[in-house]
Amino acid sequence: MERSILLTGASGYIGGRLLRSLEGGGHVVRCLAREPGRVAPSRPTTEVVAGDCLDEASLDRALVGVKSAYYLVHSMAAGPHFADLDRKAADNFGRAAARAGVHRIIYLGGLSDDTKSLSAHLRSRAETGAALRAGGVPVIEFRASVVIGAGSLSFQMIQALVERLPVMVCPRWVATLTQPIAIDDVLVYLVAALDLPATRGSVFEIGGPEVVSYGDMMREYARLRGLRRLLLPVPVLTPHLSGLWLALVTPAQARVGRALVDGLKNPTVVRSADAQSAFRLQPMSLRSSFVKAIEEGAEKRMKTDTRTVAVDVSPEQAFEPVRRIGGAAGWYFGNILWKARGWVDQQLGGIGMHRGRRDPDCCAVGDVIDAWTVDEYEPNRRLRLSADLKLPGRGWLEFEVTPLPGGGSSIRQTASFDPRGLLGSAYWYAIYPVHALLFRGLLRRIAQRAGRKGALSAT
Repeated sequence: MERSILLTGASGYIGGRLLRSLEGGGHVVRCLAREPGRVAPSRPTTEVVAGDCLDEASLDRALVGVKSAYYLVHSMAAGPHFADLDRKAADNFGRAAARAGVHRIIYLGGLSDDTKSLSAHLRSRAETGAALRAGGVPVIEFRASVVIGAGSLSFQMIQALVERLPVMVCPRWVATLTQPIAIDDVLVYLVAALDLPATRGSVFEIGGPEVVSYGDMMREYARLRGLRRLLLPVPVLTPHLSGLWLALVTPAQARVGRALVDGLKNPTVVRSADAQSAFRLQPMSLRSSFVKAIEEGAEKRMKTDTRTVAVDVSPEQAFEPVRRIGGAAGWYFGNILWKARGWVDQQLGGIGMHRGRRDPDCCAVGDVIDAWTVDEYEPNRRLRLSADLKLPGRGWLEFEVTPLPGGGSSIRQTASFDPRGLLGSAYWYAIYPVHALLFRGLLRRIAQRAGRKGALSAT
């Protein structure tokens, strides 16, 4: 089957999201990857081939039958000579695309002000676009500043700093202006480029509706997460200080992060309206893009305690003590500890554990059960409670009952906590021994009430 689209960078965050968008649109895609195993297609029509943009022979094989090619690769993780590698890779790709008769190359680069004082990262992004065009194939180049998404390195850096540092001594780049854009809007632009005439190349500057500073983005993130953060600016840009900040980012990101931080001295603001004229897209607001990124990133932040037990009864019988939990029935195990936690909550201005429940036998979404609210309820299958206690984060307690193939039922109990800031993480680990005792005992008593005798397994 002939492939009309080649996607490079599918193992990265933007490339991976773009692959899903292309597959969802019914496109037949071939992905080029140095490590094909890191690309996970969701459609049988998607092909993954091994190759490297520094190896022209592999490019020639991958580009056979391709009409449109996405170029979403960079070499920033390779160290100080990444710009030379990026230039060579783009040269190779441009020549190979011309030999294969590709109609267009779609490239995502960096937004910059075209001054001579560009950072190595932004200068390399511009040089990559020029090298691709030198091959003779029309290039549709999008230039974007900070991309807001759960897996975006720029967003992850903001997230790590704000979550972990109550007080930040900020170098002057936090005042640099930028025009961030949501990952969803970037994807819309990249997919829409397939419908543009391929007879000429174009450069489109893309961004969201607001021009803000990096400090503004940190404060907005802090507001949305309910964190109080103090930013103390210093009058100079200190590489050492920035390096200390980057130490808070995972080691795998630190090398790329240093290259990005070097570029934060350059304003990255949209100056051309060509993208708006050509695509008629209304980009997402900064607040909306942050909210979505925070929600999508919750799974990585989440702390969980999951335990399972098998009971020799039907799902209906296994679920009976679950649906009756709380209120007059109590919490089956450690009620003194539950009451003590409620008392502490009241001293902090919270609601405590005294609200009871509407009905001792039945519940519905929105019902109150002591210090919890029913988030989700499926009779004889699932109960999910959200904590209303005063917490440095958000907490949930979920029970799920499923039938076992050989008879009987499985009860899975999951306590989840989305920590807010450093205090939230400290709270989870400090209180974990008590939670482990409570949740282990709670599930054991639920199993006993369901009519089961035997061992308990935890995962």
